[in-house]
Amino acid sequence: MNKIIYSLTLFFLLSLVFMNSHAVTEKVLYSVRIEAKNKFERTKIMNLGIALDGIGENYVESVITKEELHNLKEISSPFEILNLDSFTLDFPPKDARYHNYQELIDALKGLHEEYPELTELKSIGKSVNGTDIWVLKIGSQEENLKPGIVFMGGHHAREHLSIEVPFYLATYLLSQSQTPKIKTLLESRDIWIIPVVNPDGTEYDIENGKYKLWRKNRTHNEDGSFGVDLNRNYGYQWGREGSSQFPRSETYRGPEAFSEPETRTIRDFVISHPHIKVLISYHTFSELILYPWGYTYDSIQNQTDLSIFENMAGAMSKMTGYKAEQSSDLYLVSGDTTDWAYGERGIYAFTFELSPKSMGGGGFYPGDIIDKTVDDNIEAALYAIERAGHVGLSLYLH
Repeated sequence: MNKIIYSLTLFFLLSLVFMNSHAVTEKVLYSVRIEAKNKFERTKIMNLGIALDGIGENYVESVITKEELHNLKEISSPFEILNLDSFTLDFPPKDARYHNYQELIDALKGLHEEYPELTELKSIGKSVNGTDIWVLKIGSQEENLKPGIVFMGGHHAREHLSIEVPFYLATYLLSQSQTPKIKTLLESRDIWIIPVVNPDGTEYDIENGKYKLWRKNRTHNEDGSFGVDLNRNYGYQWGREGSSQFPRSETYRGPEAFSEPETRTIRDFVISHPHIKVLISYHTFSELILYPWGYTYDSIQNQTDLSIFENMAGAMSKMTGYKAEQSSDLYLVSGDTTDWAYGERGIYAFTFELSPKSMGGGGFYPGDIIDKTVDDNIEAALYAIERAGHVGLSLYLH
C-alpha cells in the first residue's frame, strides 16, 4: 500500500451532494482509506460511528460524512481521501440488469407463476414507508415441516448486488428443479428467499437516477436526520460496541432493539418458523464469510457449535474463494442479524460479504458482475441447503 499521509492537498477530493427527500440540508461524503492493522484498531474506528466497508491487510475503506472526517482526525489514524468519481454518475448501461423494487417483485411473481407447484410468494411485513417485504418459499408445498434455510439480502441500501444473489439463486433452483440433486434438495428442505429487507432505502439510493451511497433505512429520526442501520438493530447484545447512539451516524442502532419494522419483520418470520436451521445474510463487499460472535472477541463457548461454524465456513470458503473468519476478527459489531439468529434462535447464521474485494474494484457499485458473483456462490448455497438437514438446534439456546 502506498504510504499513507495526512495532507489532503495531495489527493483529489470529490464530494457527493444529495438532497434529503424531507430536508434541504446538503450532505457531503468522502471515500477514505484509513490505516488499521488489527481488529482492535478497526474497532476503534468503528466506535466513531464509521461503517467499515472494505477491509485490507493494513487498512479499511469507508464512506464518511464531513463530521466523521473531523472525528477521524481527532484519533490520529493516518488516512487518505480516495476518488468518489465512480459513485456520482447516473446509472451506467452496464447496471441495467440490477432490479429496482418493482422490477424485483415482478420477477418474483413471474417465478411463482412459472413454478406454482414449487413456490409460495407472500408479503411478511412492511417497511417504515409501508412497502411490502416479500419472501419466496421454494420446495415442496406439503404441510409437513422440513429442515429450513433462509437466504436474505438488501439490509443495507447501497448493497444492490446483495439483492441479486438471492434472487438469482431462486432462479437457479427453480430452473434446475428437475435435475436429481436439486430435486432431492427441494423435496427435503424448506427454502426461503428474502431478497430485500430494506426496500425504502434501496429505492432511495437510486432515486432520480443517481447513486447516493445510502446505507440505512428511511426512518425519520428525532433530530431531523434519516435512517437506522438495520444490521445494528437486532436484539441480541444490542447497544454495545460497534454501533452508534448518534442518529446521523452510518451505524446508528436506533433508539432501542427492534425499533424498526424491517427488523421486526425478520424477527417475527424467523420465530414463526422454528425449523429454520441455517441463515445466510448477503452483504457487499470484501469477499468474506463471517460467523458469530460479532459483539465480543471471545469465541463461541459451545465447542460443538463452534466446530460446526468453523467447518461450514471453511467448506464454503473453499467453494467461493472468500476468506472465512469470526465476525469480531474484523472488528466488534453489536445488534447484527447473525449474532441474533444464533444467540437467540440457535440458527447457524453466516454473513457473506460478496464481491468486489475492495473499493478499488468498484465498491458498492461494481457494474455488472452479477453472473460471476452468483456463479461464485451457487455451490456454497447448495452446500448450506444440504447441511440444513444435518444440524440441530444449537445447545447454546438460553
